[in-house]
Amino acid sequence: MEIEELKAIIKESIREVLREERMLLCQILIPYVSDEEQEELDEMFGSPSNYEDEELVDMTERIKKAIAIIM
Repeated sequence: MEIEELKAIIKESIREVLREERMLLCQILIPYVSDEEQEELDEMFGSPSNYEDEELVDMTERIKKAIAIIM
């Protein structure tokens, strides 16, 4: 096995480990919401399907960019 191949394998392995660790960190940072808390939130804010289009902001591109940076 050549040096460059070995470096590529090591580099990809490190990327995989970092990706897994980032996902674990994200899971830790997202707070748990009980069913009771979720019901309370639903009562306070209603369902997104009831919102007017003007009230909504499409965050798809921002999230894609953030994920690309993380990964």
